[in-house]
Amino acid sequence: MKQNEQKLSEYIDRLNAEQKPLEDEYSTDSEELKELFQTVKKVRSLREPAMPDADFKKKLAHAIKKQADKPRAKQRKWAWISSIAALAAIFALIVNFLLPSGSSHLVLAMENAYQEVKAYHGMLEIVETNAAGKSVTQAKLEVWADKQGHYYVKNIAGPNQGMVTVNNGEKKWQIQHDQKQLQLFSAFPDAYRFVFELGNEIKEVKQAISTKVMGDSQIAGRAAVMIEVTPNGGSPYRIWVDKQTNLPLQKQTAMQNAIQYKVTYTQLDVSEGIPKQMLAYKVPEGYRVIDTNPEQFVNDLNEAAQAVGFYPKTAEKLPNGLVQDKLAIVPKQNLVKIYYQTQDPIKQLIVVQGKSTGEFTPVPTSILGKVGDRTAEIQSPIFEETGILSGGGLYAGMTPVSSIRWQQDGFEYAVAGSVSLEELVSFTKEFTGGSFELPAGDESTMEPQVKVQYDLAVEANDQKSVDAGNSPWKLDAVFTAQVFVSLQISPQGITGDYPISQKELKLVQNDGTSAIVEVNSNKTAIKQVYLKRIIRQDSTGIWTVVGYNLEK
Repeated sequence: MKQNEQKLSEYIDRLNAEQKPLEDEYSTDSEELKELFQTVKKVRSLREPAMPDADFKKKLAHAIKKQADKPRAKQRKWAWISSIAALAAIFALIVNFLLPSGSSHLVLAMENAYQEVKAYHGMLEIVETNAAGKSVTQAKLEVWADKQGHYYVKNIAGPNQGMVTVNNGEKKWQIQHDQKQLQLFSAFPDAYRFVFELGNEIKEVKQAISTKVMGDSQIAGRAAVMIEVTPNGGSPYRIWVDKQTNLPLQKQTAMQNAIQYKVTYTQLDVSEGIPKQMLAYKVPEGYRVIDTNPEQFVNDLNEAAQAVGFYPKTAEKLPNGLVQDKLAIVPKQNLVKIYYQTQDPIKQLIVVQGKSTGEFTPVPTSILGKVGDRTAEIQSPIFEETGILSGGGLYAGMTPVSSIRWQQDGFEYAVAGSVSLEELVSFTKEFTGGSFELPAGDESTMEPQVKVQYDLAVEANDQKSVDAGNSPWKLDAVFTAQVFVSLQISPQGITGDYPISQKELKLVQNDGTSAIVEVNSNKTAIKQVYLKRIIRQDSTGIWTVVGYNLEK
């Protein structure tokens, strides 16, 4: 039994290795082996074998046993045929060489080929195509990578030309020569390495719901096979595999937000490792190191999406004179920053977006607009220290800017720029598909039940005092309402904390010159406070209480 089983095993192994068996159905004296050799050869000759289903094992066992049970002279039944364990071993040996053909074969071939790779070096080209079919080369990269997670990526062409991104296992950094700065990140965890990283691409194809061979093609002078991949959650995309090396050469994403990307290795070679000097951490002389909420520049929206876990929203149409410039992520906060440039290099616009982390609370000094049925916060102008999104700095490195911020569908967005408010509004309308609205400024909503008299001369003096740096709280509508309501409760003056806290007040309307603050407290009958900018109607003007509504 053992001898015949060994012969059958060797026969299968040599067929697998494309070698002539030492013994086959023509040379063996054993009728049992002759029958099994013939059966194995017939199975192996199938060009497009179906993958085993749940009943395959039983069917195969039945077929082999049927061949062995045929009446023949001097037949000696093998004990191992009736042995379940031995039969399972024969099944495993036969299935071992039944390698699937077509796309499944290519997926396995890619996996096996990558297992032999220690490191690789390539030149990447990223081409962006819009819904109208217009294509533009987004970036060209030089890439070095190994299987230990180390990599060196240099931008050869594109908006980030000259930028270098490195992870040596101890540190991860990005050198931005045009800014003379080095952004320092944590080397681990490093959720995203770079676009079209071979190991990650092969893993995604292997985990896909389905793959389908679409035909042959030529990619960068190499013969390749095109596969359509349907991922587990997402739209189908295409990948091209080098026929010679079995490594991916090109990927074309699905059209998303009217944009499609094609990423190609115009050159790809395996190597023994990454040159040591490329992984050495060194700060260039005169460069600033940023290690607090550093932002990492990426090359396209797909890179950004893989890094932060969502696909960034973009404007389908840009106002005249505005072009997309750079794209960055803030890893610690999972934010995406899209930079836009005008014809005037001093004017810049940024869109920042990330998943909502809490209830939307407008800054008290802001004007209130609408995005659909959602409140939008409008600030013009504001400065770096007051610009926040999800608790992090938003306008680093910018001159005084205007901004519009809102939450929608589980995300928080901010559009900010060193441009006029009119230009900012124009862009925001395009970004939101026309759903952004400025405050209406309807005077009919500004008629309080109880009017409060004020002295114009006193207000003018207060404005001068604030201009000189005194009583800055008068520039805040909510703070002004808090002082007013608290004094109605304690007309003799306030000692210690205000009887009405900031949490009990909510700015519900603000068009820049008129505002309404809602009061939610059982300590007072006042429910709404009406305010106006009497002396100066801009962000430097003080607020004056002009009336209030009482509880009905």
